[in-house]
Amino acid sequence: MNDTLREWRLRAWLVAAAIAAFATLSAQGAAVRTDNNVAVRMRDGVVLRADVYRPEGVGPFPVLVYRTPYGKHDAAQDYHTHLEAVKRGYVVVLQDVRGRYASDGIFTAYRNEGADGYDTIEWAARQPWSNGKVGTYGLSYPGAVQWLAAMEQPPHLVAMGPAMTFSSPRNFFYMNGVFDLSWLPWIYVNVAPDARVRLGLPGIRDSSEAAKAWPQVAQEYRSFLPLRDMPHLRAEAPYYFEWLAHPPEDAWWNWAELRGRYSRVSAAVLNLSGWYDEAYGPEGAVTNFNGLRQARASSGQAARTHLMLGPWAHGVASTEARLTGDVDFGPSAAIDYDDVVLDFLDHYVRGVDNEFARAPPVRHFMMGANEWHEESQWPPAAAKTVTLYLAAQGNTRRLDTRRSAGESARSELLADPRDPVSDPHDEFGPHDYSQLHERSRPRQDLLTFDTEPLEHDWPISGAIAAEVSVSCDCRDFDLWVRLLDVRPDGRAFNLMSPGNDVLRASYRAGGARQLLEPGRAYQLRLPNLYTSIRLAKGHRLRAQISASFAPHLSRNLQTGESEVSGSESRTARITVHHDATHVSQLLVPVLKEPLRH
Repeated sequence: MNDTLREWRLRAWLVAAAIAAFATLSAQGAAVRTDNNVAVRMRDGVVLRADVYRPEGVGPFPVLVYRTPYGKHDAAQDYHTHLEAVKRGYVVVLQDVRGRYASDGIFTAYRNEGADGYDTIEWAARQPWSNGKVGTYGLSYPGAVQWLAAMEQPPHLVAMGPAMTFSSPRNFFYMNGVFDLSWLPWIYVNVAPDARVRLGLPGIRDSSEAAKAWPQVAQEYRSFLPLRDMPHLRAEAPYYFEWLAHPPEDAWWNWAELRGRYSRVSAAVLNLSGWYDEAYGPEGAVTNFNGLRQARASSGQAARTHLMLGPWAHGVASTEARLTGDVDFGPSAAIDYDDVVLDFLDHYVRGVDNEFARAPPVRHFMMGANEWHEESQWPPAAAKTVTLYLAAQGNTRRLDTRRSAGESARSELLADPRDPVSDPHDEFGPHDYSQLHERSRPRQDLLTFDTEPLEHDWPISGAIAAEVSVSCDCRDFDLWVRLLDVRPDGRAFNLMSPGNDVLRASYRAGGARQLLEPGRAYQLRLPNLYTSIRLAKGHRLRAQISASFAPHLSRNLQTGESEVSGSESRTARITVHHDATHVSQLLVPVLKEPLRH
């Protein structure tokens, strides 16, 4: 195809798209002016492109910015937040981030979003249709870009609604020292197809086709060792291999660090996530909420931040459904995402007197009770800590309110990285994991500890902490402590998605790696097992301990060498100590009395 014909077809497509967009918006009952592929020049000269939706009228108007790597065209088709916002009197800017779809430049995931976000926000504030007040919204990657931009301190950013996103690269690219392999399907499905188009590379060029193909290649990609030598995606996503070159303690990651930097953010912030979101989501929402409150209190400022935690998995669609995974949480579980986000922005950008002016700053959904609760803080002030000790009698292991008096009480597991404990479910959300506790076919690499059937309801809200005394005949291993609600019929539903419930032992101190001394007992702590659930009378709380839970995170070779650079692994004998001198326990925040709602 010659260049003239290509240019003519591109122009025809843009005209048709504009006509279709206007027709769609008019059908929605709103008079909207749409400008497609508006050029926004960044400080380094690279041009990003945005579709701008404006209300009819003289203006000027407040502006909302939504930045995405997934295609502004798809965002306009899949979501209607921008249309609802225009009805409320906002101009909305939907922009492709650098190197994606209509925007120029090279896509390096997350790396340029701080500066590019700042430049886009300030560009929006300068436009003749803008009144200078800018808000942002978006979920997942479009949530992360808001935080990265806010850290650059754009003067005209008034409020932002970053949903289901992170607080630290150390709990995003890694999870407590373990590299997160979910970046592989994210790149393969969402990023690589368009990268091949832009770079003229062979292979799948459509995300929907990539989604169909991923299950056929997933095992090959995830199991390849060493991680840094995987031959796939090297041209499409060189930044993936740059991530692998930097362990979590490397200062290189500080470009994406939010923790400890909240004083740089002046905007009002809505933190929203779900109990079954990707693990970084609830941790990120809680950490960012509390970090903002503390930073602003220390300087005498109003908090101007809110926290909302529902029974959802990742994505807007989950927030609008009563069913998550295999559990129906009732009609009150669903929210209107657009209304919540725009009501928040209305209050802080437009000065509307609504519920965000009056309601307590925390709303969380208590599963089991299936109802919303409001609080002035997180975790709830009404919680008291109940200690459950790991104990064993014969082949029966239990969680007990009494500490073991035995001098040599211990439980052992034999962990082979080549035969990991595997998640039988493909999607996040609450699922029945009772098959991992089949007494007729017990695994040597999995330990199960149960309470007795509860004599009354336990309303739990906050962060459960696991403190486990362990030793190993190896130099390193991963400790998983998975929590489940065991129903009277034997079904066992997980309380959270995998990620916050794992710790690489060599990262137990939170800084650089410290390999283990074989045979020595160490106290390992997992402090952020977030949930809000009412365990009903007759249910049990279960803790399952293992050294793996594939395929979510990278495998520990158990040799002391990183899986990034090594491939040889070894079987390890791991001992959980629960005797008179070694404490292994769960610290459970149980509410003293039912919350008002």
